[in-house]
Amino acid sequence: MHCYIISYDIADNDRRNAVCALVLAFGERVQYSVYSCILSAPKFEELRAALTPMINHAEDQVLMIDLGPLDGRGSRCVSSIGRSYSGGQWAPLIL
Repeated sequence: MHCYIISYDIADNDRRNAVCALVLAFGERVQYSVYSCILSAPKFEELRAALTPMINHAEDQVLMIDLGPLDGRGSRCVSSIGRSYSGGQWAPLIL
């Protein structure tokens, strides 16, 4: 499992709303168009494959930044200025 930061710049409201809904199914929103996702390699490819036909490749951009393994650097490499960053789903969850 790797930690990813997913962000987008989508020109059209309908496309942006669709991308938002999709990315929320894979992770959690940390800012308006920025998400943290913890994904296996197959889940990352599933997200990438689903996003590809949704955007206008001439107008839109989706950035997918791999921060590394959850048990390595990926869980410690995000800092913030202003409101503190809580880490969201990067913290262990015991059910």
